[in-house]
Amino acid sequence: MTGTTTDAGGPAPAGTTADTGAERGTWSLSWHGLRTVTRLELRQRVRSTRWKLALVLWVVVVGLITGLTTWALAVEAREYSYSGQGEPYGGMIYSIVVCFVLFLGLLVAPTLSSGAINGDRNAGTLATLQVTLLSPAEIVLGKLAASWFAALAFLAASVPFILWALLAGGVTALALVGTLLMLAVVLGVVCAIGLGFSAIVTKPSAAAVLTYLTIGTVTVVLPILFGLLAPLTTTDDEVRVWTQTSFDPETGLAEECEWQTHVLPVWHHERTWWMLAPNPFVLVADAQPLTADPDEMDDVNLLAMLQYGVRYAMTDEGAERNECWTGHGGPDPDAPVEETEVTDRMAWPWGLGFNLLLGGAGVAVAVNRLRIPTGDLPRGTRVA
Repeated sequence: MTGTTTDAGGPAPAGTTADTGAERGTWSLSWHGLRTVTRLELRQRVRSTRWKLALVLWVVVVGLITGLTTWALAVEAREYSYSGQGEPYGGMIYSIVVCFVLFLGLLVAPTLSSGAINGDRNAGTLATLQVTLLSPAEIVLGKLAASWFAALAFLAASVPFILWALLAGGVTALALVGTLLMLAVVLGVVCAIGLGFSAIVTKPSAAAVLTYLTIGTVTVVLPILFGLLAPLTTTDDEVRVWTQTSFDPETGLAEECEWQTHVLPVWHHERTWWMLAPNPFVLVADAQPLTADPDEMDDVNLLAMLQYGVRYAMTDEGAERNECWTGHGGPDPDAPVEETEVTDRMAWPWGLGFNLLLGGAGVAVAVNRLRIPTGDLPRGTRVA
């Protein structure tokens, strides 16, 4: 009778979980294993009172924001109607509710996965899973699925309020589908990042903080860097300018205009637009079939404005400018200047790819940390 030796030094009979787990490999996957870990995790969450309380609080807060937004904009629209200016507001309600749901999701999702691994390790239950037939990949992906499903429960609780905003008008049903799909993907990425940090650090609070810092970098720091790098991407270029050659002495407006060539500073933001693409709010806005020109919008929509902004950042401004001021309202509308058209290229595929890489890196790190035999662990880390 042959046997193997366990990590503790004792004999293990051939054909036991030690042999089978080694043969399966770190990245071995099976539907049964994934379902087992996911069900275990979900049962623990369902029994948790804090999770239920958080879900109820989520519904109350989102409902309150939706109600207040609808009431405030309805009052404003009524004032416009009294003045003879019927201003629709459905798109504004929809965009505010969606952005608020995304904001809350970015706050809640890290807490759903940041303690998935280190919490079990501190409780002494992680080793129990590791010595079963489950592979490290099944444990990690099962925990990720459970965290993602919990996050989707919060998103599902927000759907009635998003539908209410949709019924106010200004947004198509196809935009709703794009919104929900992108929100679900963003929440899954955040859960994957939190899971990766939960495998690296020993405290769930530290993993949550690191996840918040990562999301904050993508959401806030990168757009700030986009603006701060403007001097580095601004060059002195030759620009054709349709400018005035004579003025009306009474009005100060141009009477005649002609082409002139000037060397002017030009901000080439089309070289750094990629810093805006990973932003979760840009992902949600750009993935919707909204108009890319605010002049064509009948309704104010924050998501459409954000979509236009990122696509304008992707556009080269061109080498011609209209500075022939023939009226107080703006330059000459009949000037022979080739207007710069905002690109119709989409930014969200690039941003989505970047976010999926972040989430995939979190999963890969977590799987590597659960490999058996385990390498060096931080001092004070509990194994069993």
